Amino acid sequence: MENETKSKILLAEDDQNLGTLLSEYLSLKGYSTTLTRNGQEAFDAFFKNNFNLCIFDVMMPLKDGFTLAKEIRKHNEEIPILFLTAKSLKEDTLEGFKSGADDYLTKPFSMEELLYRIKALLKRTQNQTKELEQTLFEIGKFHFDYNKQLLKTSQSEQKLTSKENELLHLLCLSQNGILDRTFALKKIWEDDSYFNARSMDVYIAKLRKYLKTDPQVEIINIHGKGFKLLIN
Repeated sequence: MENETKSKILLAEDDQNLGTLLSEYLSLKGYSTTLTRNGQEAFDAFFKNNFNLCIFDVMMPLKDGFTLAKEIRKHNEEIPILFLTAKSLKEDTLEGFKSGADDYLTKPFSMEELLYRIKALLKRTQNQTKELEQTLFEIGKFHFDYNKQLLKTSQSEQKLTSKENELLHLLCLSQNGILDRTFALKKIWEDDSYFNARSMDVYIAKLRKYLKTDPQVEIINIHGKGFKLLIN
């Protein structure tokens, strides 16, 4: 396989023949490819897997590529997005970049060119990916080990449940920004229903309880958006 790391690609293409062709080609090149047939299907799939790159057709039913990219960018600013389009107008290209695209490929294109663009985008984001794989964190006087599901200080330690562990991990990775509420729900619970939202609030309260022994650390609510882990 050309791609030893088995990067995961989310492909949204409503042309059945082209979609199947691209999916099979990318799989042969060593990429784990999830093929979706419309924008809504792609949006739902995005939150069920950890993808390394997105390839979106612009003209799709239910949700077009521009809208899809804008919505994904609200939850993830880092993942590279490549647009496929039959249009080559300057206005469409600009609209694509405004909606969050990293690159743009006009149909018809060669498979070799597509592969080159994919490799370039993945290489560009390699350091960011390593950052997201971080599993050890210092939170004030606390040491958090994501792999061991353990939050401890020099005097005590707390074994975390799976959901507490996942939630604290997302908070740590988002420390310099806001952990979006919908993103966290879809990432951990796979559904942003009212019941799951209330459940998440309970876990946030538990994490606050664990962290309260250090007055320099707090989890604050950002109204209408989500949560932020602050270390003063």
